[in-house]
Amino acid sequence: MQLGMAGELLGHASELLAERRVTSAELHYLARRLTESLRDVKRIAESRGGRLVRSPGHDLGGN
Repeated sequence: MQLGMAGELLGHASELLAERRVTSAELHYLARRLTESLRDVKRIAESRGGRLVRSPGHDLGGN
């Protein structure tokens, strides 16, 4: 769910930044939402990475 929301937010950010007239309030709001989303995605990645490291017999070297 968080990853899907991150994708939607990135799309919104691209559209907003493509506009010529963006207010500082809009940019501030966007920055806050992007920060929240990045925090969620980082947490998910760390959680998944932690499970990979702990998995017995799992080769992280790619061989």
